[in-house]
This record gives sequence, C-alpha cells and structure tokens, in this order.
Amino acid sequence: MNKVIINLDALYHNFQSVNKWIKRHGGSWTLVTKVLCGHSDTLKALQQLGVQSMGDSRLSNIKAIERIIPDFEAWYLRLPHISVLSDVVSLTDVSLNSEIEVIEGLNTEAKKQDKTHRVIIMIELGDLREGVLPGSLMKFYNHVFQLSNIEVLGIGANLACLSGTVPSIDQLTQLILYRELLELKFERKLPMISAGSSVVLPLLLNGKVPKSMNHFRIGEAVFLGTDLVNGGTLEGLRDDAILLEAEIAEIKEKSLIPMGETTARTPFQAVIDDDVQPGQRGYRALVTVGQLDTEVSGLTPIEADYQIAGASSDLIVVNIGEERNGLNIGDTIKFKLNYGALLRLMSGKYLDKVVEPKIVDFIHSHRKDGLVVPPVLDQVESSSK
Repeated sequence: MNKVIINLDALYHNFQSVNKWIKRHGGSWTLVTKVLCGHSDTLKALQQLGVQSMGDSRLSNIKAIERIIPDFEAWYLRLPHISVLSDVVSLTDVSLNSEIEVIEGLNTEAKKQDKTHRVIIMIELGDLREGVLPGSLMKFYNHVFQLSNIEVLGIGANLACLSGTVPSIDQLTQLILYRELLELKFERKLPMISAGSSVVLPLLLNGKVPKSMNHFRIGEAVFLGTDLVNGGTLEGLRDDAILLEAEIAEIKEKSLIPMGETTARTPFQAVIDDDVQPGQRGYRALVTVGQLDTEVSGLTPIEADYQIAGASSDLIVVNIGEERNGLNIGDTIKFKLNYGALLRLMSGKYLDKVVEPKIVDFIHSHRKDGLVVPPVLDQVESSSK
C-alpha cells in the first residue's frame, strides 16, 4: 500500500524543540500548516500537541482547522486578494499585507462584521517577493493608522522564499530600525516583528537573532527538520516526521544502462550513474508512485545504497544493488521528502495519509516516558475508552 506516514513521536519532538528555542529567545511563533493541505487527522494530532497558533495560505485549509480547533489563532499567510477579503476577515485573526487598497478593503469588511482585523505590514528586504519598499513606509503607515477597524500588530518580511536569499544580521537589524522609526514618527507601539521562518532558525540557534525580532512563522523545520541554510537536518531535530512508503510492483535484475539509442524527449529525465559500466547489471525495484503523485526529484530513499534511476507519471525505478536485499513483490521502500515533494503528496488525492501511532497510543506512551503532555490530551484519552 502506498501511503504518506506522519510520525507523531517525531513530530512532537520537533515541535517541542522549536518551541523551546523560541521561548528561550523570548518570542512567540505560529506553526505554518499549509503543507498539510487541511489533513484532518494531522490537525487533530497538532491540537493534542498543544498548538494554538496556526498559519495557512488557503482559506479552505483554515476552515478545516477551525472545524477541529475552533479557538485557535489563525494567520492568513498568502497576500489577500480583493475577492476573498470577506472570508479573510471572518476566518482569520491576522493577515500579512503589502497593499493599501487591500487593507482598505479589509477595513471595510471588518466594519461590516463588527470586528477588528489585525495585520502585519510586510517590508521588502531583498528576496523580491511581497513587501512595501522601505522608501514608502512612512506614507503607507500613516494611511493604515487612520483605518478604524484595522490593528497594526507590527512589521514583517519574507526571506529566502523566492530568490533563496540567506537572511543576514544586517537585514534583521534593518527591520528593527524601521520599527523604531515608525514608533517615533507616529508615537504608537508596534509590538511585533515577524520575520522568522525556518530559514532563520540556524541564526537563532547561534544566538545571532536580535531579541527585538519576536515572532516566527515556522513550518518546514517542524515537519521535515530541514536546515535551510547549511543543508541536511537542523541539530536536535528529526528528519523522519513525514515519510513516503511505496509498494514494490516489480523487482528484477536488469541492465543499468538503457539499450539502443536514447533521446532527451522522454516525459521525465532519467538518472544514469556515471560510475556504471557498459553491460553492468543490478536489481531494479519499481514502486507504484510517480510524477503524478509527487516531485520525484525531492525524494531520497532511506536506504543509503538505493538510488532513484528515474520515474514516469506512475512509477519510480529504484536501483537497489547487486542483490535483492530480501525484497519481494508487495514489500515497500521508504523515502525521505523535501518540501516540494511533501507539498505535492499532501495536496494530491491518490495516496493515503496515515498518522502513526494512533493519538491514544501516542498519549499513553508519552505518559509512561514521564513527558508532560497538554491537559487537552486527557479529553482524547477519556473519550476513547
């Protein structure tokens, strides 16, 4: 059976670790859940882990979260577009913004709904995605501060989300200076600087993030453990919180080099090991997951000796070596994922997504370990008896 496995023990470990780092820094954070694509079982598990602030870029996902966790703090992470402003105000507590016209629309909707909508104003710091240009900040804020149903929480930025710009101390210091200028000019406090995504965590762990930067939006590090600056896994995190398990449909000894003339006009590029010699043979396992399901280039077999040789829309070919390694038809191969591969898998409809262990078993095992689990877990454990 092909499935995406969400390991609650690993997820809990990563959540607790990131939470400890940010609390030690003196900040708060929002878990970015958009990669889950509204998967209900994982959202239920996150509620039990004690998550109270979640951010997403799809309103349908936020609706799914609200059905499960009615009292969570909801952040809308995609720039709001005009046609969805009513839903943004009704479904979310905070949104990220960079256009006056949009914030005016949010203010109008908030008036209609008798609410105050909170916003973070995004500033362009070099990644060239969203953000107000620094030269326009004073005029921008002067306008926004006049809006009756908008509360400005503070300023923010996205780093490394488009151009891969590695965040620097200078960029973070810039944000702090912008906030100080705005507070002096308008004599109003801006309590939050929200510029920390998973890419900032290596700086945080090295003690290089200024204390004034006090809000973080973290997703990838919790779900995959990724070190987005140095590569690999962040020290102290696990990289097995979410894995792909794919079933073997064929396993045979074959040539490792295609026979006959080849062309570049194949649907998906094959991988040929430079060390393979003409006539060399080895065992190849075909698993029934393909490019239709995920971004195959973002998969890495857990077994270090296995290598993905290529993929079609429905199959992945894995070179497993000179022996079968005890594998048979119906067995499975597990893969680690990068963010792109995970996003495709979770948004697709063809593979099951399974939480392991069951939430009740997870609670029981962690109580035996002497770990503190949130009080809300008592309700889940009791209701399952």
